[in-house]
Amino acid sequence: MGFLRTIFFLAVLGIVGVLAYNYWSGHGWTLRPPSGASGIDAKTATQRGAELTRKAGEAASKLEDAVSEGTLTAKITSKMALDDYVKARTINVDTSGTVVTLTGLVESAAERERAVRLARETAGVTQVVDKLEVKKP
Repeated sequence: MGFLRTIFFLAVLGIVGVLAYNYWSGHGWTLRPPSGASGIDAKTATQRGAELTRKAGEAASKLEDAVSEGTLTAKITSKMALDDYVKARTINVDTSGTVVTLTGLVESAAERERAVRLARETAGVTQVVDKLEVKKP
């Protein structure tokens, strides 16, 4: 019981101390800041908001690019997987913007040409970099 009284006494003492400080500092008997002071600098907040908006726009643009690249990669990989002449599991497709790089090992020159053609015919691809190696017999 003595512990609870001590806690209660300290809480009351703290509240009285805050009220006394506000009264003697000219803010009256209140726990709120003075009416003229909002505690927020509007100019700084506006600048910070504009900066955050710009950064969010840049992040959204990067995300859109990444999604576009992923979409192109998925389209090309699925085309190769569905093709009867290309073994897609041995070909790696990397996309950077609209440029596609094909790497890996293929069985023949015909398979290599077919893989490159499938990549070139995909909508959104502007250039295909062929780094495919033909397996030696």
